[in-house]
Amino acid sequence: MLNLAVLLEQSTRRDPGKVAVILDDYRLRYAELNGAANKVANALVRLGVRRGDKVALMLPNTPHFPICYYGILKAGATVVPLNVLFKQNEVQYHLEDGDAVALIAWEGFLGEAAPGFRKAETCHNLVVVQAPGSSAALPEGAHGFNQLLAENPPTFDTVQTQPSDTAVILYTSGTTGRPKGAELSHFNMFFNAMVSSEKLFSIGPDDVLLATLPLFHSFGQTCVMNVTMFLGATMTMLPRFDPVKAMEVIQRDKVTLFAGVPTMYFYLLNHPEAGGYDMSSLRRCVSGGSAMPVEVMHAFNKKHNVQIMEGYGLSETSPVASFNHLDRPAKPGSIGTPIWGVEMRVVDPEGKPLPPGEMGEVVIRGHNVMKGYYKRPEATAEAIRNGWFHTGDLAKTDEEGFFFIVDRVKDMIIRGGFNVYPREVEELLYAHPAVAEAAVIGVPDPALGEEIKAVVALKPGQSVAEQDLIDYCKERLAAYKYPRSVEVREGLPKTATGKILKRELKA
Repeated sequence: MLNLAVLLEQSTRRDPGKVAVILDDYRLRYAELNGAANKVANALVRLGVRRGDKVALMLPNTPHFPICYYGILKAGATVVPLNVLFKQNEVQYHLEDGDAVALIAWEGFLGEAAPGFRKAETCHNLVVVQAPGSSAALPEGAHGFNQLLAENPPTFDTVQTQPSDTAVILYTSGTTGRPKGAELSHFNMFFNAMVSSEKLFSIGPDDVLLATLPLFHSFGQTCVMNVTMFLGATMTMLPRFDPVKAMEVIQRDKVTLFAGVPTMYFYLLNHPEAGGYDMSSLRRCVSGGSAMPVEVMHAFNKKHNVQIMEGYGLSETSPVASFNHLDRPAKPGSIGTPIWGVEMRVVDPEGKPLPPGEMGEVVIRGHNVMKGYYKRPEATAEAIRNGWFHTGDLAKTDEEGFFFIVDRVKDMIIRGGFNVYPREVEELLYAHPAVAEAAVIGVPDPALGEEIKAVVALKPGQSVAEQDLIDYCKERLAAYKYPRSVEVREGLPKTATGKILKRELKA
């Protein structure tokens, strides 16, 4: 028997008075967090939620997220986290596709969440989480979160689930077709948190982790929240990433582990006020979500005397699959080697392993790989073949077994028969002193099939002519690789986790 809520329960038994969660001046101790999660479990059962039912969450990074997350698990139900930026049609789609019987939503998101809930045929209970002191009226028929807590006891006999039961359904970003729900078991999620805590991050109960990655996303959920609960450590929460606020929190709470995406590191490094905060408490820095530009990594490491440990994973792999391990020298630009208990290969289109230096698709097998895509047996069969999960990412290995992601299979540009990997061009653009962000895409071309275009945002106070950037690349890249057009924008479209949305640029 295994229920992922054991992460919280064991740490509560070990040190009930330890501070589990911080949000500015608010402190929540483990006993209080566990008691509140028990109240949520009791409330859900009284609303008719049963073992195996799906309950959706649309919450920001506040203490309500772990309270509800573990409360749902305690009730034996499955958590379906929703992106807080979803519009009503997206809310409806995810509720219906995930067969959610209830939605727990933040009052500030009701403008989209409430109409999406009303349209969803499967969902029958709306629970609204209100900010302290809020007097806003609830939608008709909705339940107030605070009222539910007040009506239910802080004790609950956690429903015993099997390790193979689905704990969480994480929806992929939908780069191709409609988003699919990756079913992750209690074992998937528990083991990924345990391996990350003990074998990758090498941290303990005295550490303080900053939760600014959205907890509805697999990276923040596993590598920050579940790791914190597994260790009995402390999580300080930042509902929305802002570099100044993040530096304030790191200084105030003496944060020891920061997990972020590359754009976060860039802004922490280059913000005009970056020199005014003490960030010397940082011992571990973890990057994932997208490739970390080597220039940014070197500059951050040197400034803060830390080593950013870059890793790799997907929603379908719980998420961590590989990492630059602390007991081996890290290689900038590499996603490291597979984590304990996981195998990775680079294969050709027929699935045959390729030798070091040759480029192919990354495939993964191990304890971290999802059960499958919810209600999509054909998509599952296409993604998991002979026990190996096919990632859609292009990579190569070196002689020591380190993996280097080259690009997404679908992002590769074929220009006049030549393969162009956008990341190579983007790395070069990031090295330009005026460039803050860069994305390289293929645009239709009647003669070549695709032509190369770069879209960039500049650092504050910088200016550069588009032709100068073209010439800069032309001098440093083969003739078929450099961009023939450059567009300068104030900023590039991103997901809630800070990943640049190339599909929007292409559209």
